[in-house]
Amino acid sequence: MSATSGIGVSQELSLQFSSAVDSKSVRFLKVSIQNESIVYDQSIPIEGSLTEDLTKLQDLLQDDVPAYILAKLDDPATDWLAIYYVPDSAKVRDKMLYASTRASLLRNLGSTVFTDSLFATSKADLTPEAYLAHLKHIAAPKPLSAREQEMEDIRLAELSNAPAYEGSRARTSIVGTGVGLNWTTNVENAVAELGQEEGSGIVILTIDPASETLLLSSTSPVTIDTLKSSLPSSEPCYAFFAWPHSHSDPPRREIVFIYSCPAVSPVKHRMLYSSGCTGVFQAAKTLLAHSSSHFSARKVETSDPTELDEAYLRSELSFDTIVASGGNGATTKAPLGDTAKSFAKPRGPARRRP
Repeated sequence: MSATSGIGVSQELSLQFSSAVDSKSVRFLKVSIQNESIVYDQSIPIEGSLTEDLTKLQDLLQDDVPAYILAKLDDPATDWLAIYYVPDSAKVRDKMLYASTRASLLRNLGSTVFTDSLFATSKADLTPEAYLAHLKHIAAPKPLSAREQEMEDIRLAELSNAPAYEGSRARTSIVGTGVGLNWTTNVENAVAELGQEEGSGIVILTIDPASETLLLSSTSPVTIDTLKSSLPSSEPCYAFFAWPHSHSDPPRREIVFIYSCPAVSPVKHRMLYSSGCTGVFQAAKTLLAHSSSHFSARKVETSDPTELDEAYLRSELSFDTIVASGGNGATTKAPLGDTAKSFAKPRGPARRRP
């Protein structure tokens, strides 16, 4: 921030500006810096609109001498425009002096009445066309950063794909919530068939960002040992993994929902998949409610697909076991999954004889 010059406003300028504000008949006040003071120079009355009266500044200003122009706006009538005219051909000392005195000018005259400001380096910047371009620039939306633009795109996508209100009737489609992802027929069929089949297998889904639609990427008979290599390494995805195991009592075939989002994925894709994750999980839960397999109540999330092995799934799904001693010295194992069992309470120490 540039330093202030310490130059103050003359009493004559304060009176002239106060009179112009009250009379509402003055269009321009020309202000200059003379003898270390901000002084009143000249005034021009209102004849037309501000855009029309701007042509008078061409004769009022000099090509190489800076000046301040206080211009009364048309609407609202009580507001003023501060014009800082500092030509490129002006002396360097004058440029610095006028630049460092701007704040003092507004502060002494009352900054609240100045609702806009305009910087001009030549008379060409003060034509009616230039002023209209200035107003257009002010009204234009502020530029967004790359991340802000991505957030705005996702917000607009959510609004455009939000499901319409359907009254008190329940929706018959299993389309999830979140960002309102659409399920195609082949996606629904692939997930439903996975729940009715036997053995291990996987269904991998991706999102079409343009239409917010789930796409069937692939289906294959993978095992727990080949699971990690079946998921994309650089793009996010949703996966339904059918896993027959004996980590529960009794053994069962588990359908595990996996949300994989590698760290190298584009930011926009990470946000889109993260927003839709819960909706897809809930929709699949409804779809597989009557399947012959057990749909896991826990989601598995990872940012590194290579870590998806049996130990990782056991940990994420709470299939690790606790070993406890029974009252008769025997040991029991209790799984921490959905079918966890209580274990025997250890017997306390023997009572001492007197």
